[in-house]
Amino acid sequence: MIGILIPVHNEEALLEECLKAAMVAASHPGLLGEEVQTLLVLDSCSDGSAAIARAFAVHILEVQARNVGHVRGVGARYLLNSGARWISCTDADSRVAPDWLVAQLALGVDAVCGTVTLDTWNEGFDPAAQIRYHQAYEARDGHRHIHGANLGISAAAYVRAGGFEPLACHEDVQLVLQLERCGASIAWSHRPQVITSARLDCRAKGGFGDYLRSLVQVS
Repeated sequence: MIGILIPVHNEEALLEECLKAAMVAASHPGLLGEEVQTLLVLDSCSDGSAAIARAFAVHILEVQARNVGHVRGVGARYLLNSGARWISCTDADSRVAPDWLVAQLALGVDAVCGTVTLDTWNEGFDPAAQIRYHQAYEARDGHRHIHGANLGISAAAYVRAGGFEPLACHEDVQLVLQLERCGASIAWSHRPQVITSARLDCRAKGGFGDYLRSLVQVS
């Protein structure tokens, strides 16, 4: 079984499109009928995210943590206990490609670090900031970016590395460091595709949205 893990905190504006994309990826013929469980871990949601989630054939956990590392860890344990051999992580403000799971698994490694493509630019993201982003971002194989929105890990490697730590941000970076330390094979690939929000009001302080904001603030 393959698990899709999606943490959610007040994502009613983007969650439906995220789940529609995940459902398409989960039914890709290249998976040869293997079961895919999509798990949403709703963290301290006070909006309509739960109602949106319940309209889809997904598994749902609810926590009160306001900590994305804790949320991913809870979700990963649930999927492992359910028999997942592979866990694919994305975010609730992101849309995975139809062949996302197939592309991750085809690489034949312990873990996959994929790239992201930004959706429509935020109106506060001026042309100079966009140029700075593209100059710094390597959308190619062999990149060294780590995104919780596009990360895949085998169950065995995840357990060997010790899993997600309960960090408020960069829990994905820490896990990849742990994977490297324990000798896991990692593909830094541009093949698994994910479109993610370019919003500046990020959910996790210190995360990708704060990085985008820093590009805007450069004079």
